[in-house]
Amino acid sequence: MKRSEFWLVVAAALAVFATGASLPVYAAHAIAARQQRDALASPAPGTQQPASKAVDETDTAAATEAAAKADKAARFHNGIVAIVNDHPISEYDLRQRVALVMTTSNVPKTPEMVKKIREQTLEQLETEQIQRQEALKNDITVSSVEVDKEIERILTDYHMTMDQLKELLASGHVAMATLRAQIASSILWQRTVSEEYAGRIKISPEAVDAQLARMMEGANKAHFAVSEIFLAVDSPEQDDKVRKDAQNLETQIQAGAPFVAIARQFSQSPSSAQGGDIGVVFDGQLAPELNEALEKMKTGEISAPIRSTGGYYILALRQRYEPADAEIVEAAPAEVTATDTLPLARVLLPLPPNRPKQLLENALKVADTIRSHASDCDVLGKIAQKVQGAAFFNLGMTKLADLSQQIRDALAKTEPGTAAAAFISAAGAEVIMRCDKPIVKKQRFVLPTREQVEEQLFSEQISAMARRFTRDLKRNADIEVR
Repeated sequence: MKRSEFWLVVAAALAVFATGASLPVYAAHAIAARQQRDALASPAPGTQQPASKAVDETDTAAATEAAAKADKAARFHNGIVAIVNDHPISEYDLRQRVALVMTTSNVPKTPEMVKKIREQTLEQLETEQIQRQEALKNDITVSSVEVDKEIERILTDYHMTMDQLKELLASGHVAMATLRAQIASSILWQRTVSEEYAGRIKISPEAVDAQLARMMEGANKAHFAVSEIFLAVDSPEQDDKVRKDAQNLETQIQAGAPFVAIARQFSQSPSSAQGGDIGVVFDGQLAPELNEALEKMKTGEISAPIRSTGGYYILALRQRYEPADAEIVEAAPAEVTATDTLPLARVLLPLPPNRPKQLLENALKVADTIRSHASDCDVLGKIAQKVQGAAFFNLGMTKLADLSQQIRDALAKTEPGTAAAAFISAAGAEVIMRCDKPIVKKQRFVLPTREQVEEQLFSEQISAMARRFTRDLKRNADIEVR
């Protein structure tokens, strides 16, 4: 099934429907951060201060080494969970990033799941620290204005306001600075890879012609719109750990975590910046093991981890396209009548009898937002759980004759697996959704333009270079984990 980033929808619902809500102040976090910085300025209790004047010159090297060890011990003592090339990752930063992952992913908040996410998040922070150090070494920076623009793009893509985003983060006790830091790291790494390799990649007209020719030869094959999550295996002894990490991510996605959000957080491919989107590929274009998995998948499905060149992949099939010469005949959905019995689910946003016009309009907007992002009845229920005051009802098999004329009229315009337009009833703002199996509409493949082919070829080459770049940096890094 298609998985929506409904955590963003929840933010919109909370912000539009709730009234008088205030954002929490992160004074406690600021105090903790200051205390941590102050603590790092001096050794922890019980550790020895470096005293170079008291050391004989012949013992300078030993004293320096001892001082370095004492400094690292002090930093670990004061809330440092890892040191990457002598740069610390604090417990506060790790907790904040874990909170960000938990807030932006619909995963069960069990101790076991939190532990797994914490381990994966720490590894991701280590990788980001290495990448950030490489960027700074090459005088590559990101301005706050650039981060602002990226946030604005995200808000535009998901039809949100800044206040709604802040409220979402506040619900998980996540500081805006945490999201900004992650976005900045992503921009830094993209720019670093681009400056290091973009000038070396030359996509010639002949290469585009050849790719177009191959696509024309494959035009009468099935095509797949694919997203990926890639976890690199840098050495054979890492294989088992990376496989388990990939299985854990798949478990999170199958439990309801949005693929796009997980890809942005954990995928080690540059495609993570696009939520894992690698575009459209045709049957036989990817590595055999990846292609074999795609052939067996249906639109909306997620694969189990697949071992391929460089590491493990989790694939999401967003859309399957039939061959260009395929004849597609779509059967018209059956008309809904009052004599039908359908599996239904309902979300109600209760409203008082004497409700002002503005409240009605706001409630209807929330209900419509919920409807537009609910890909099935399970997702509809999960969204309702996150919206304060909303009630979800699994109505099961329901005789339409038992429903009001208003609901029957709304359902008359629906297809299997879809929701009727949100409406206002005597009880409040409502969404009624059909829980029967949706009709998967077939689409025919259309050849891309030359510009699209060139972009795809460039993306493939720079992605491979970026993976090698990260692998080499990690191999040469000095990482100490508490």
